[in-house]
Amino acid sequence: MSRDIAGIILAGGLSRRMGGGDKTLLALGGRPLLGHVVARLAPQVGSLALSANGDPARFAASGLSVLADTVEGHAGPLAGILAGLEWAAANTACKSLVTAAGDTPFLPADLVAMLASAAADRPGSIAVASSSGRRHPTFALWPLGLRQALRHFLVDEDNRRVSAFVEHHDFVEVEFPLSALGGSEIDPFFNINTPDDLAVAERLLQSIGP
Repeated sequence: MSRDIAGIILAGGLSRRMGGGDKTLLALGGRPLLGHVVARLAPQVGSLALSANGDPARFAASGLSVLADTVEGHAGPLAGILAGLEWAAANTACKSLVTAAGDTPFLPADLVAMLASAAADRPGSIAVASSSGRRHPTFALWPLGLRQALRHFLVDEDNRRVSAFVEHHDFVEVEFPLSALGGSEIDPFFNINTPDDLAVAERLLQSIGP
């Protein structure tokens, strides 16, 4: 566990390809998808919260603080990252925040350690995960000192692209290998966007066994 790093799970998407609603509350392996993400991320951080708008009561079973966006207009993942940075700065003694998407049930168990190690040599930088040559900007380690710059980027510049904000700052990319799961190799950032993706995740869980 990295006690000086807070975490936030980004669950504010509209889930259009799943037919709407809260994708993270869909059942996977007999429990909500969110439960799998929490189980993997919570042991890696000192404090953990959830980014989501609307009635927070629907996430009560997770036991997490639910953070609504602090900017208007459903500004996407960057708004959730900003809410997380502001929450961590006000409510924890942490120095940085790790973010993870709420639809990735197989995220790396060493996500935080790998990102923190890469950022240690670049103080003030953003550490961003990648796999198979593809960057995953919603899986990143963010210095809390970036929160004012991020608010300016979102509100004053009206730019909602996570990658664009990352590229405006010093960052380091951290490559993660494929994960062995049930006799197969999968991208650890495999995310569930469609019913077919959910079925694939279900088969992968079943292949692991009890």
